[in-house]
Amino acid sequence: MATAASASPAAAFGAKTPRPGPSPSPASAFARPSPRASAAGRLHASLHLGGASATGSSSSSSIVVGNASGIHLAAPVLAPLAVPKMSGSVGAHKNVLLFHCEEMRELAEQVVARNDDIELRSISWRTFADGFPNLFISNAHTIRGRHVAFLASFSSPSVIFEQLSIIYALPKLFISSFTLILPFFPTGTSERMEDEGDVATAFTLARILSNIPISRGGPSSLVIFDIHALQERFYFGDSVLPCFESGIPLLKSRLQELPDSDNITIAFPDDGAWKRFYKQLQHFPMVVCNKVREGEQRIVRIKEGDPRGRHVVIVDDLVQSGGTLIECQKVLAEHGAAKVSAYVTHGIFPNKSWEKFQPDNGEGPGHGLSHFWITDSCPLTVNAVKDRRPFEILSLAGPIASALQI
Repeated sequence: MATAASASPAAAFGAKTPRPGPSPSPASAFARPSPRASAAGRLHASLHLGGASATGSSSSSSIVVGNASGIHLAAPVLAPLAVPKMSGSVGAHKNVLLFHCEEMRELAEQVVARNDDIELRSISWRTFADGFPNLFISNAHTIRGRHVAFLASFSSPSVIFEQLSIIYALPKLFISSFTLILPFFPTGTSERMEDEGDVATAFTLARILSNIPISRGGPSSLVIFDIHALQERFYFGDSVLPCFESGIPLLKSRLQELPDSDNITIAFPDDGAWKRFYKQLQHFPMVVCNKVREGEQRIVRIKEGDPRGRHVVIVDDLVQSGGTLIECQKVLAEHGAAKVSAYVTHGIFPNKSWEKFQPDNGEGPGHGLSHFWITDSCPLTVNAVKDRRPFEILSLAGPIASALQI
């Protein structure tokens, strides 16, 4: 504590010297000062806060001032509250626990290999004697307060129920957030009604996914790649946050690696594919095809653009039987394309329809595709066409790892 000042604070500010009189009695440490001395003391304290005239801690300071009659304690002065540091930083990576269905095991392992902040977790997929699923989430108590994701594959109606059971269970385990990665939205081609009585199953699945329970962090996130119909993004309710990604950046990176990357032209098999992808590929020359009906046949024709002498890459979101792609390949070859390749995000190929695209050992674009790029959104197809010409797999592992950090 600082000692009393030897001179009166009042004298320091030009006050008159008091007349001689009887010696004052010893001053009490808590004597009431005169108003003028109090004012001077407060000013002195404010000018010397934190110096020799003030002592205190981070929370308060007791200031001692001197006057003519002795010393007194001024009211404590509160220091500003310390603002705690926020943990983490803007854009910091979050640690994610990734669960997966059996079909997606290989893709899940690739996702984890791309990012050290993603940890692979397991689920026991068993069935009871009657065929219904017997499921178990391993170490469920350890995922509390964590960011959790599930990599799904709705490849057939028979596997949807068991995966939905897991999808509905995970958010209820007191997790911080939940993300469902569904690379391929399977009912996307059933989005409209043409006749009374048609059922738009795309809307049905969207309603089911919109009712995923919320986690402690709020609504669940849903990541889908290249959904078939653009209006389907509005089928989802407000209880889920859909995030629509695309596989086109993978294609663009692959095209840059080709020896003839400066001779690429993009072809769209119909107006729907053009509307969906042209903005992402607008720096390439383009050819747009369409289907016209001649009698009982539907024939593909070139609507605009010139493929002559170019390596033409047909781009669409998915392929099933492949009939349209094959007709598009033929018409491009007839109009002088030097090479014809194809890309689809989702290679479905029911009933082994991928066999139609195997080369016939002939030369030129009329004898088959030079390349057929697909992603691994449909793992059963990947297993069937792996290491078979002209197929090449572009993995979604990188885009999925990035989406999990959103």
